[in-house]
Amino acid sequence: MKGGKTLLRLLLVDDHALFREGLVNLFRYESDFTVVGEAEDADSALSKARELLPDLVLMDIDLPGADGVAATRKIRAELPDVSVVMLTVHDDTEKLMEAVKAGAEGYLVKNIRSAELLEQLRGVKRGEAAISRRMAARILEEFRRPGELPEPEGELTPRELEVLELVAARLSNREIAAQLYLSEHTVKNHLKNILAKLHLRSRRQAAAYGVARGWVRPHDNG
Repeated sequence: MKGGKTLLRLLLVDDHALFREGLVNLFRYESDFTVVGEAEDADSALSKARELLPDLVLMDIDLPGADGVAATRKIRAELPDVSVVMLTVHDDTEKLMEAVKAGAEGYLVKNIRSAELLEQLRGVKRGEAAISRRMAARILEEFRRPGELPEPEGELTPRELEVLELVAARLSNREIAAQLYLSEHTVKNHLKNILAKLHLRSRRQAAAYGVARGWVRPHDNG
């Protein structure tokens, strides 16, 4: 706890020391963030993640040796409770989709303003994906392409569809639980079942899938 708030513990992964230093200085003045470690390549990113167990890894894509997407895939496979958000110069759909498929829970471009970066990362703590409206639209367009929508393994139950609707509205697990009069544990189980049935890895993917299928309404959340 810091200033009465729950801290979001960050691991910064970028091969440019000056950029990492700038981020450290940014987070230093925020009462709900703390930087617990830094890494400059994929191998050290995985090693530091194992050692420090951060809440969230801010990951660049262009790293010496294996890239940030490969590092993300390894971290998410070994440490599924650790969230990864890409922070990169690449503003293209191919890199975005590679990152999402590797398990990234967000994708932000480095020209983002500091206030928006902080708010996006706070959203991760609430169970949201750190992603701009434009990037979310690209994910949705990819899912709408022929052959891009995997067939679900079993139909979603009415309750699962209710949960998916609220996920698409960017409600947190706690907010979904309150609205549907469920426990947070039950909501998490529903989400786990939804992702398993849809062969997806994140709630943002599930929301985009639901919209593309016409199961839930699109929500304009910025």
